[in-house]
Amino acid sequence: MTLDLSLLPDGGVPWLAASGEHADIVLSSRIRFARNVAGYAFTARARDGERLRVLAQVREAVPRVPSLVGAALLRLDEMTTIERQLLHERHLVSKELAALEGATEARSGAAVLVSSAAAVMVNEEDHLRLQVFRSGFDIGGAFQAATKLDRELGGEVPYAFHHEFGFLTSCPTNTGTGMRASVLIHLPGLVLTQEIAKVLQGLQQMGLTYRGLYGEGSEVVGNFFQISNQTTMGRSEDELADQLTRVVRRVIEQEEEARRVLLRDAGYIIEDKLWRAYGTLRHARSLPADEAMNLLSGVRLAVGLQLLSGLSVYTLNKLLIFSQSAHLSLEAGRTLTESEANLARARHVRQVLASEAGLADR
Repeated sequence: MTLDLSLLPDGGVPWLAASGEHADIVLSSRIRFARNVAGYAFTARARDGERLRVLAQVREAVPRVPSLVGAALLRLDEMTTIERQLLHERHLVSKELAALEGATEARSGAAVLVSSAAAVMVNEEDHLRLQVFRSGFDIGGAFQAATKLDRELGGEVPYAFHHEFGFLTSCPTNTGTGMRASVLIHLPGLVLTQEIAKVLQGLQQMGLTYRGLYGEGSEVVGNFFQISNQTTMGRSEDELADQLTRVVRRVIEQEEEARRVLLRDAGYIIEDKLWRAYGTLRHARSLPADEAMNLLSGVRLAVGLQLLSGLSVYTLNKLLIFSQSAHLSLEAGRTLTESEANLARARHVRQVLASEAGLADR
């Protein structure tokens, strides 16, 4: 198949809008619920027929779930690797569902439902992974919408539940609430002031964890951290969401203070460093993915410090996602080699920045 991105409401990435609270620091807030359909083996042990029946049951329920009105159903088991990777780059599916490591094809029944309000992965590690994103720092809004989706879908599809243990999941660490609350946050100030290790250690002491831009298994690049709860059993969903909200608010305050310190104590050095990042992005002819992420991090900090005007956080958010390899390959109509992707990435970034600045690219 050829992936038609126009089928995705808001492209599946309305959280890029930079419209929420503290959007210059927090890219997005996400609530995810892991659920399994009663009466079927968990995904890893299920036969092909069982996974297809799970998908059919969910698909049949969708018209009766208000949060999924107008949802697009995408079958990953019918897609090319590049198409699956693109959905992963947009945070719509996990690496496991997209079969980007080890396996060459997605498992039978692998799918994702995408509406303007939410997304549901089907036949991932668990039968269902319900997720809601919000732009900026809005854990409360994401939690409210995810809880609504969970209640609506759970009214149509019977969940595997135990009166003592809670929602039953493939991995014991998700059993209980099955909830993972997270924020994707940009912390260059804390990195540059060398305070980041202390902050991350504090998170772990409070039962939280951190990962890179793409969650579990991804490295931290460009000073982008995904902070989330580590345990799901023994505490209510509200308690987990409230704790993350309190802790992240404190991290935001620490990042803002670090940025003030940078301007006060090393203003001209920081300004030079960030303008150099912008200059490189405006004129580079080849950009490896990690280098682009680090340079975009610098430009994003420059915008946050009001050292650079005329460039929106929304544009920088889009560049983070749309300059990645699968997006460039889909635009080119073929799979690009690494060197070809580096050339295409540099060209794409130059064109976007030139358009934002009202200049013609050379």
